[in-house]
Amino acid sequence: MYGRKGYQLVKDFASGEKGQLKPFNSKLFDETIEECEQNHHLIQSLMRKMQRQGLEVPNNRNADHYGALVHHLSLIRNKRCLMSYVHNRAEIVRDLAWRVGLELPYLPPEILEKLTTLEKEYFKNHSVAITSYMGKAGIELNVDMVPPKDPYIKVRVVGDIDDQGIMMNDKATNFARHSMHFLKRTDAEPYIARGQMEELTG
Repeated sequence: MYGRKGYQLVKDFASGEKGQLKPFNSKLFDETIEECEQNHHLIQSLMRKMQRQGLEVPNNRNADHYGALVHHLSLIRNKRCLMSYVHNRAEIVRDLAWRVGLELPYLPPEILEKLTTLEKEYFKNHSVAITSYMGKAGIELNVDMVPPKDPYIKVRVVGDIDDQGIMMNDKATNFARHSMHFLKRTDAEPYIARGQMEELTG
């Protein structure tokens, strides 16, 4: 009661590493909604009590009025905590589309398992909107905004890449594990973001 569940929900999100998702806390989320319903029920009960006593609810200033006010403020606090929880998770989901890739299968399994069904759908819709805009505008938005010193980089394959014989610059390239390649930065960046390649420097 009195906004405690909403506080615990926000605290649970804040306890995670910055920019990283924790599994969706559906138990605490549902408990916060239940607390909101309890507050709403108590507000209605107190207002009906004042009406039965012939008191004007807006102008009355007795204990029932202030009790209803406390429950109202608790309800507002919990609702804001719920929205904050969902909004901050959505921001991380949007950021994943830019950092990892615009296709849901590109997300590592350890991230996918932390997303709810609705969050996965949100990721898909967000990615479709970005892809559609880039196609119409004729620009690639999900690349490094800082111009590189060299458009080509040397990389090593460190993760499993299912596709064999990937077409890059009009020629097929086989990305066997531990193999090294000299690729265009824009071609390599999606694989680097997904942890399947690493850039070799020096």
